[in-house]
Amino acid sequence: MRKTIKRFLPNHESVHSNRWLRPFSNSLLHPRLWHLNRHSAAGGIALGLFCGLIPGPFQALAAAAGCVLFRVNLPLAVLTTLYSNPLTIVPLYVLAYGLGTRAMGLSTNGFVKPPDMGDLQFAQWLGEVADWMVGLGKPLALGLILLAAIFSLAGYIGVKAAWRLWLIRAWHSRRARRSCES
Repeated sequence: MRKTIKRFLPNHESVHSNRWLRPFSNSLLHPRLWHLNRHSAAGGIALGLFCGLIPGPFQALAAAAGCVLFRVNLPLAVLTTLYSNPLTIVPLYVLAYGLGTRAMGLSTNGFVKPPDMGDLQFAQWLGEVADWMVGLGKPLALGLILLAAIFSLAGYIGVKAAWRLWLIRAWHSRRARRSCES
C-alpha cells in the first residue's frame, strides 16, 4: 500500500529544491512529515479532512501547519483537503448548517432564504446578504466544527482499518505462496 501511495506524492528533494518553500525548509523537511506508515497516513488524512472545511484558500496552509505541529504526513493532508471544492462546498455547508441547528436545539425548518435583489441597489442588497449570513453564523460554525470532527474521526479509523486489512491480506498471500513453494 505504501508503494502505491508514494507514486502520487512529491518526494523530499522536490520540496527542498522549490524556491518558494526554501525559507520553511527546516520545518517542512522534517522526516516524519514525509514518512509514510499507517500512523502518519491516518493522521494526515484525518488532519486533511478536518482542515478541508476551513473556508477559503486557507485549507492547505492550515493542513501544512497542523502537519508540522502534529508530525503527520504532509502530502496526504494537503491532498485530502481537496474534497471540498466548488462542486462539493455548498452541500457540505448545508449539511454543516443542519448539523449545527440540531446540535443547538434549533428548528431545522427555520432556514431563511437569502434576500432577493428585487428593487434594491447592489450595496443595499450586499448589506442584507451580510445580515442574512450573520444569522446563519452560530449554527453554521458549530456545524462545520462538528462535521469536520466527524469526517476526521471517520477518516482516521477508515485509514487504520484499510491499512490493517491490506496487511492481513498481504500476510495471507505470503503464507499461501510459502506453503505452495514447500
